[in-house]
Amino acid sequence: MVVKNKANPIDKIRDILRNQNGILLTSDLAKYGIPRTYLSILVKTGEIQRISRGVYSAANYMIDEMVSIQARFKGAIFSHETALYLLELTDRTPLFYSVTVPAGYNATPLKASGAKVYFVKRGLYLLGLITMKSPHGNEIKTFNLERTICDLLRNRNQIDVQFINESLKRYVSKKEKNIDLLYSYAKLFRIQKIVRETIEVLL
Repeated sequence: MVVKNKANPIDKIRDILRNQNGILLTSDLAKYGIPRTYLSILVKTGEIQRISRGVYSAANYMIDEMVSIQARFKGAIFSHETALYLLELTDRTPLFYSVTVPAGYNATPLKASGAKVYFVKRGLYLLGLITMKSPHGNEIKTFNLERTICDLLRNRNQIDVQFINESLKRYVSKKEKNIDLLYSYAKLFRIQKIVRETIEVLL
């Protein structure tokens, strides 16, 4: 990100907003040595709006809810139904955000926000983690194709069967699929049998 060092604090904030598609985190202020007073000034003048704790948006931008969720809930990684949409394994826009958090994470506020929360052992929590752009063009955290297919089959009793069938067909037709990686992930999750049987029918 290019933020002019010699610019005044308000111009610095505007630079950050431009570079981050209208999103500003309070942590950005500390990074660039901008006093929080300037945040209050821009809120009062209506140039920016507070979305949630620690997250602000330029008044003329549509709010990126995905960035807002991950800014508020640092442990939440978009997964399952939401990951299927992000990875183009389905065209269906999710009715809610699905996220994965590590075992022991206090997910009560996250569930209250409307998210569907999945838990996983801490040792497997970051397996297949990637960053990609949200539909609004901001960087968000999700999982790769292979981890998402494992999540889908691991939690198949909690997910619409049509979602599963469509996504599996799309996965096997993708050039960038990595079946060896899929099987290695399946082994770690102890779902080798169901993954092999499901994928081999489709290949």
